[in-house]
Amino acid sequence: MDKQDYYKKYIATIPDFPKKGILFRDITPTLEDPEAFQAVIDEMASIASKYDFNKIVCADARGFLFGAALGYKLHKGIVCARKPGKLPRPGHSYSYTLEYGENTLLLSEGSLEEGDRCLILDDLLATGGSAVAMIELTKLSKAIPVLAMFYVELPALNGREAIKKGKDIDVYSLVTFEGE
Repeated sequence: MDKQDYYKKYIATIPDFPKKGILFRDITPTLEDPEAFQAVIDEMASIASKYDFNKIVCADARGFLFGAALGYKLHKGIVCARKPGKLPRPGHSYSYTLEYGENTLLLSEGSLEEGDRCLILDDLLATGGSAVAMIELTKLSKAIPVLAMFYVELPALNGREAIKKGKDIDVYSLVTFEGE
């Protein structure tokens, strides 16, 4: 069994969630299985270790799960891009469109320093909105995004193209699902 098939065994597809017409890719079965989750983190670490970075910027909330494990494994700092109303400190914000709505991410001032080199991390790449938001927030902090990494990618929603548009950043995902 190849890696794609292995990972797909631990990703549930939920039709019509959060609204009709959406096929939600639920990564919680991966988190519930220690061997599967370890395999994901080990592969992410193998890829990420080829890049020069010192911080992992991860998205609220599932991105935190992967970010914390990867940061621990690679001994890198974690920076949490939060949803509105979750940051006690002032910071930068960036709004974006999702495949089923809109959202905003915020980054606390001082979480990144000028020149920090950052891995952008989330569980899923769909339209690329949250990844682009993290990239732009990183740049607002005068840090440098070097790699955008995801567990799951939905290529039909063109998130990779949204990330790459006008940006010098590599994009890597462990597993892809055709269709939306």
